[in-house]
Amino acid sequence: MNFSNLGRKTDLHGKKLSIAIPASVVSDIPHLREKTSRMGLIGRAAAIFRVDEIIIYPDNPKISQRADMDLIATLLTYMETPQYLRKRLFTLRPELQYAGILPPLRTAHHPLNRKMENLKEGEYREGITLSKTKEGMFVDIGVEKPALIVNGQEPVGKRITLRITGVDKQIEAELADRNEIPEYWGYTVAVERRLFGKMVESRNFDLTIATSRYGAPFTDVAQRIDQDWKATYTILVAFGAPAKGLNEIAKQEGLKLEDIADFVVNTIPKQGTETVRTEEALIASLAIFNTYFRF
Repeated sequence: MNFSNLGRKTDLHGKKLSIAIPASVVSDIPHLREKTSRMGLIGRAAAIFRVDEIIIYPDNPKISQRADMDLIATLLTYMETPQYLRKRLFTLRPELQYAGILPPLRTAHHPLNRKMENLKEGEYREGITLSKTKEGMFVDIGVEKPALIVNGQEPVGKRITLRITGVDKQIEAELADRNEIPEYWGYTVAVERRLFGKMVESRNFDLTIATSRYGAPFTDVAQRIDQDWKATYTILVAFGAPAKGLNEIAKQEGLKLEDIADFVVNTIPKQGTETVRTEEALIASLAIFNTYFRF
């Protein structure tokens, strides 16, 4: 357990929750449509349980997994992007051929309102910068007219978070920090080039929990995890793949999983199937943690 972040100011969510998934989560699926569907399940689960960051890590040091990692990142990022910004931020590309089957997140930053007249002062929106003029910076926020940020200096084409400060003939807004928003505002996606053990070491999480069928039953360690969970800010929950769990992934690096993670936990004891898919383990684990730790 790392104590370097303790005592620092936290955001309004109280914690920063990251999950780590392996690149091979899609390698056993031959068709892009099914790969897309699996990412839809993972993206939805992450949003349901208010995950702040999804980390994609390589789990096979013998081959390049860049294509799979980039595919996963593209699909998850596309899902997280509000619908009204997707055409501006994503060009037509083969990876998004089946993006239409991705389920909507329906999070707070994916508003259904497309009417300027329904905007409210103090409302937060995601936007993309369109142009700069003497008046300021104009931003597409998904309604009929762009918002104006006076003295805005962000580059054109950048996605930003803003707060509505006035709604009249001209929508006025100001830049906002995601951490000031009092509700869940989606996840970010990070592609790691380092193997699992190196990634965990370099990221310096306050608390790292590895999920494994060979781990301690959750009920046996729940109270100990709860004590650390309450005292920490940055938390990582890591997952393996059906064909290769975190124990095997750690062994590839010459490491023991117990030396990488603070806790190795089995959240599905006495599983009735030979393997558990990553998305299934993710849903089961986060549901238990959400209930027990009330994050």
